[in-house]
Amino acid sequence: MRIGITCYPTYGGSGAVATELGLELARRGHDVHFISYASPFRLRGYAERVTFHEVTQLEYPLFEQSSPYALALAVKQHEVAKREQLDLMHVHYAIPHAATAWLAKQMLLHEKLDLKIVTTLHGTDITLVGQDPSYYTLTKFSIEQSDKVTAVSAYLRDETYRAFGCGQCDVRVIPNFISTADYHPPAGDADRKRLAPKGHRVLVHVSNFRPVKRIGDVVKIFAAVRKQFPATLVLVGDGPERDAAEHDVDGLGLRKDVRFLGKVESVGDVLRGADLFLLPSATESFGLAALEAMACAVPVVASDAGGIPEVVENGKTGFLAPPGDVATMAQRALDVLVDSALHERLKRNAAARALEFSADKVVPRYEALYEEVLS
Repeated sequence: MRIGITCYPTYGGSGAVATELGLELARRGHDVHFISYASPFRLRGYAERVTFHEVTQLEYPLFEQSSPYALALAVKQHEVAKREQLDLMHVHYAIPHAATAWLAKQMLLHEKLDLKIVTTLHGTDITLVGQDPSYYTLTKFSIEQSDKVTAVSAYLRDETYRAFGCGQCDVRVIPNFISTADYHPPAGDADRKRLAPKGHRVLVHVSNFRPVKRIGDVVKIFAAVRKQFPATLVLVGDGPERDAAEHDVDGLGLRKDVRFLGKVESVGDVLRGADLFLLPSATESFGLAALEAMACAVPVVASDAGGIPEVVENGKTGFLAPPGDVATMAQRALDVLVDSALHERLKRNAAARALEFSADKVVPRYEALYEEVLS
């Protein structure tokens, strides 16, 4: 198949999933065309059967305060679909990608051509941005006009039905996935040695540092752990809450035991050096970072919110607590790190659970959906 993929290229779940999906599809023999304003951050170097098409915009004084990116994107989607004879356009994150794909489809229909649209919902496009009055009507319309719609969790599917009342949308749940080549248990302790001094427990958090991630809670949980024994907190990623997190770390006197790594390409190398992964988010549509940690045999302490319970099995692959309940999360973290037998059991279970979300098991579900759309 010839597949177009439109996603945000930035550091975050939807862009990561879209990029990894495209790369996996290419490995399985499909021609994949990424369309965005910049190359997706996980699209590194040359990949056979993969092409990136950059959306360029006109620099014009009238557009200085409000650039019409969506219009330029629709034109590029139309252009690529026509020239490359795409079978379908798979858009990730509804706003504005599903709407622009519909516009591209209308232009193609005018030329007696057709383009099937598959929309994957990732989270805030439904739970936050899409419900804003400025976007609600268009988001609902775009979902309903898509040929097929998927959501990354049952939680997100149900939220879509609740928020938009589109029971006829038939939203399919296809979960996020991991590449076992990139995310797998460690073969030794080399990764740990790079992260922390000998004898330290290593706690890791990976995110885009947005308020919903509750980075302050990550620091507080670590502070409670650090009071009991030597430990290092490794924070991967960057975003608007980075400065506040640095302030919290300094305020608690933890600077020498906390590492801010910023954006990292090979996140798996960091995760394989960890003893525990922290994800105390206010909500998550899925919790991809938790899944990646589990694939590296790292237990997870996380919020019992959103789609996280569909990934992290409480008491089996980690522990869950209500969002904001720092005391319980800190105690659970201590329980895991103090009890070596419990820790080993959770590690084994986490790695086994993650295999249920491997690319080999999930990507064929997208292929089957594409075949259904095109039949």
